[in-house]
Amino acid sequence: MARSDLLLSIVRAGVTGDQAALRSSVEAVVADERNKNHNVLADRLQRALNTVTVASPVRAVSSSHAGRDSILETEPRQRLEDLIVPLPVTHQIGQLIEEQHRADLLRAHGLQPRNRVLLSGPPGNGKTSIAEAIAEALAVQFFTVRYDALVGSYLGETNMRLARLFDYARTVPCVLFFDEFDSIGKERGDIHETGEIKRVVSFLLMQIDQLPSYVVTVAATNHAELLDRAVWRRFQLRLSLPRPSRDALAIFLDRQFAQWPEEPGMRPETVAMKLGSISYAEALELCQTIRRQHILSLGARNLRDILREQIDFWSTRVRIDEVDAKQTLSSS
Repeated sequence: MARSDLLLSIVRAGVTGDQAALRSSVEAVVADERNKNHNVLADRLQRALNTVTVASPVRAVSSSHAGRDSILETEPRQRLEDLIVPLPVTHQIGQLIEEQHRADLLRAHGLQPRNRVLLSGPPGNGKTSIAEAIAEALAVQFFTVRYDALVGSYLGETNMRLARLFDYARTVPCVLFFDEFDSIGKERGDIHETGEIKRVVSFLLMQIDQLPSYVVTVAATNHAELLDRAVWRRFQLRLSLPRPSRDALAIFLDRQFAQWPEEPGMRPETVAMKLGSISYAEALELCQTIRRQHILSLGARNLRDILREQIDFWSTRVRIDEVDAKQTLSSS
């Protein structure tokens, strides 16, 4: 009997042993076949798997593509070696990638590769880029969760959509990325939250627990203090991404200046000192603004003058930390 027919027979029979383990094994086969573009076989296995009843309160039967509406699928292009992040973060992400690449060796010794990462820190410092870089390094699909298509207004609707989302993610090796995770993984002890939100958090955490190791879950938050306490222990890697140091910012600026058609007329270290404590995203926006002005001038202005002008303007900007401080004072 062919391998595919044998698997189909096993699934349809329902096997009297550990059905949860059976489901996990077949899900791995489905993901492997889909990764090889054997979509017809993968769909047959998935449909057969959905006919097996497993005694679990959190699993939902759905078609293999039912949760696709809640996910944005993109081709990962960001590379880990191109990112400027703290060395401990690079080292630990590298370990996770190695574990995923050599998962068969780990499983042969009764271990699973780590597959859950929590990234925290102020916005604009590489959380999304790291998630995408993991997908690029593993050569798997990059799924970003769409909260607008996930959160429903009716009782139980969000949990149903979550179940479909996770069932779809299980069908293929991927990185499943939850940006702004605090919006859905809030502290359940918060008296201002409704019972429905608390049920969603409980259901979400159980679903994350049940994901197979070939699905790498990455959650990012700008407000780690808002996360439910149970969230923290779900993630094997909990990494902080602070704002860049002056040296790191100078390296980033130097890479941007290298793409300019003429010299900026100012050392990146000097520019970094003048900009102060900012994120990579803010620094990138500044560099892009300078290039826009240079292009629109049609050669009438040089980059040196535009750079100095924009640095002067920079001191007048509204700072995020100043807004946060004013909000704190007004609420106290």
